[in-house]
Amino acid sequence: MTTPDNTSDAPAERTGVAAQDWAQAATEPQYRAAVVDLLGALAYGELAAFERLAEDAKLAPTLADKAELAKMASAEFHHYEKLRDRLAEIGEEPTLAMEPFVAALDGFHRQTAPSDWLEGLVKAYVGDSIASDFYREVAERLDSDTRELVLAVLDDTGHAGFAVEKVRAAIDAEPRVGGRLALWARRLMGEALSQSQRVVADRDALSTMLVGGVADGFDLAEVGRMFSRITEAHTKRMAALGLAA
Repeated sequence: MTTPDNTSDAPAERTGVAAQDWAQAATEPQYRAAVVDLLGALAYGELAAFERLAEDAKLAPTLADKAELAKMASAEFHHYEKLRDRLAEIGEEPTLAMEPFVAALDGFHRQTAPSDWLEGLVKAYVGDSIASDFYREVAERLDSDTRELVLAVLDDTGHAGFAVEKVRAAIDAEPRVGGRLALWARRLMGEALSQSQRVVADRDALSTMLVGGVADGFDLAEVGRMFSRITEAHTKRMAALGLAA
C-alpha cells in the first residue's frame, strides 16, 4: 500500500519579492511606487469606509444597531491610521499617496449610496468584502512587511456576522425583500469589480506589479483567474445572506 501524498496541502514556498522584506524589495523603484499606490488606495478606502459607516448609522432602526455600526466605523479608522503611519514611516506623504484614488472611490460610493438600512448592510458586507478579496490577492505578491500590514487592516471589523444576521432576519420576516436586495448586491458586484479594474489600469506601477513586472509569477491569465476567484467568493457570500447571486 502506498502512503498518501499530502504535499499538495503544504503552503507554497514564497519566491521573488514575496520572499523578501521591505528593505530588500524597496530597492526596486517600480515596486516601491506600486506599494505606495497600494497603501494609498487602501488608506483612502478605510477613511471612506469610516465616513460611510458613521453616516449609515443614522439609518439604524435601533440604538443597539447604531452603536454596532459606530464600533465598526471606529475599527475602520484605526485601520486607516495604521496605513497612514506606515506611509509616513517609509518617507511618503499620506495625503499625496491617497489623492489619486479619491475620485474613483468617491464615485463608487456616490453610485452605490444605499436607500435604506438593509441596503447599507448589504453594501458593507458585499462591497467591502469584494475589495478585501482583491487586496488579499494582491498581498500574496508583496514583501513580507507590507503583506503583514495589508492583511492586518483587512481583518473583519464585525461587518460579516452582523450583516448576515440582520439581513436574513429581515428576509425571514418579509421574503419579498430578498429580491430587491439580490438586485442591489448584483449592482454592487459590478460596480466594485469595475472600480478595482479602473484603479489598477490607471496606475502604471500597480498594474505592472499585478501582471508580472516587479511581482514574480503573476501574468494576465492569472489576473483573470484572480477576478474569477473574487466572483466565486461573492456567490458564496450571497448564499450566506440568503440571496441569489
